[in-house]
Amino acid sequence: MSPQVHEEVLDNGLRVLAQEVRTAPLASVWCWYRVGSKDEGPGLTGVSHWVEHMNFKGTTNIPRDKVKGIIEQFGGYWNGYTWIDQTTYTETATRDALDRMLFIESERMANCLYDPADCESERTVIISELQGGENDPDTLLDQELTATAFRAHPYRHPTIGWLADLESMTREDLYGYYRRHYVPNNATLVIVGDIDTKDAMTRVVQHFGGIASGEVKRRRPTREPEQLGERRVTLSREGTTAYLKLGFHAPSLSDPDFFPVLVLDAVLTGAKGVNLWASFRTPPPQRSARLYRALVNTGLASSVMGGVIPTQDPFLYTISITATEGTPLDRVEAAALAELDRVRTGGVTPAELTKARNQLRARLVFENDSITNIAHQLGYFQTIADWRVFHSLRERIDAVTVEQVSAAAAARLAPANRTVGWFDPIPVSS
Repeated sequence: MSPQVHEEVLDNGLRVLAQEVRTAPLASVWCWYRVGSKDEGPGLTGVSHWVEHMNFKGTTNIPRDKVKGIIEQFGGYWNGYTWIDQTTYTETATRDALDRMLFIESERMANCLYDPADCESERTVIISELQGGENDPDTLLDQELTATAFRAHPYRHPTIGWLADLESMTREDLYGYYRRHYVPNNATLVIVGDIDTKDAMTRVVQHFGGIASGEVKRRRPTREPEQLGERRVTLSREGTTAYLKLGFHAPSLSDPDFFPVLVLDAVLTGAKGVNLWASFRTPPPQRSARLYRALVNTGLASSVMGGVIPTQDPFLYTISITATEGTPLDRVEAAALAELDRVRTGGVTPAELTKARNQLRARLVFENDSITNIAHQLGYFQTIADWRVFHSLRERIDAVTVEQVSAAAAARLAPANRTVGWFDPIPVSS
């Protein structure tokens, strides 16, 4: 039986999800907005992420130098992030800090300031962050691979944005975007922990009930056309390590293929789970995974990692491989593609399916081991589909069959569906 989640929609459209979990005297609050990099128009790539940064810079009733201290005085934790489908903010602290956490999020929703000087200083910070990422070959290759795999859908843009847009955006661009999207009818508030639901809802109404709803105009993203042949991108710059990435157009969460592909990745690279916040922080069980045996055990690669994340629209299943020193990338690619061709043409075995399902079940337990993670998952799935999917994850994984995984491998791992990325380093000049 699934834990009870109280769902309520305020008159202004704010959806509230509350779950009582009394394992410790703590509460976790997440405020989610249905806006991410896929919602950005021409000239505004990176605006969602930049707005997220600005919303830590103080509000009408919270001086900029007091934002951190409100939660830290309770010994709490705070953070936020932006990705392709969503932007979110979180605080986890002792249960007696609940009212302060709700106050912060109501202020963030309605009263952020966007001081022009802060906008300019943050421009410098974000451009520096972008350039720092581009100095990491693995990050740069991932960005270029995604932009090559997508021709039409805005998932092709990096969440941090393109440099030209970051250089030209104005304070008015940022503030206008904030006001259009940060409205209660575009948000989900999640509260999990040692709370009384009735009391929590009273506090939510006090803090959020007076915030006016807004008209949220959504642009329908262009549907990505079917890829008709392999695409390739090669990057060459100074470095010491070679990287190979293979990207395959992957199903969205709502596609029947999503869970078979999730199981397929567990067979190929080890089970990760489906928690964007927590799943990739601990190494997956890989010793018996097909690509680990084909690449790491043979000395061709020092690491291999796969990733398929639940998203609103079809995104990518990406396999990232780090070559061992002195190993040519063509050898690594040949071995990787040979193993993928074996599973594409021969499918998976019942034993592999059983092991993958067992590993995924375990990951679901580990990635929901705290009120912070539970609250994250409720809000994350609500932004891309419905929070109830979160409570059906194990059931959906258990329902996957050998035939479904094999069929997904045959369709999704086809050569015409892949994009190959190389980072082939040039020796560092002395």
